[in-house]
Amino acid sequence: MVEEAEGAGLIDWATFDQILEMDDDGDEREFSKSIVWNFFEQAENTFTQMDDALASKNLDELSLLGHFLKGSSAALGLTLVKDSCEKIQHLGAKKDETGKDDVDDDELCLSRIQVTLEEVRKEYAESEKFLRRYFKDEGDDEAKDE
Repeated sequence: MVEEAEGAGLIDWATFDQILEMDDDGDEREFSKSIVWNFFEQAENTFTQMDDALASKNLDELSLLGHFLKGSSAALGLTLVKDSCEKIQHLGAKKDETGKDDVDDDELCLSRIQVTLEEVRKEYAESEKFLRRYFKDEGDDEAKDE
């Protein structure tokens, strides 16, 4: 069985447990699983939109997409993904990664977003792998084996 300790650093268990508590069926976890699987689809679409916005150097769109994915990942307790998306949100708004200081160089913001986007994709992949294993171990024989 996938242990919570394996998700340490990836998952905020207090938040994720709130999602799990909404399941009517503790064994099948249909509700929480559907939320997580919808997030996977949403995240993949958002990454594609981020790639397009990065290619067109659209900082405003990158900020909005970072904000959107930050909220979705925060709702599931995906800590690393949330933090990286927040950096993208700030950089797209021409702020530093913390959101405190202005950055007047669009190209610098774009290059930092590109690096952060690569990082968040790795963090997302780790989180996805963990969650797929978690739900498979919770009785889902159809979950993708990674």
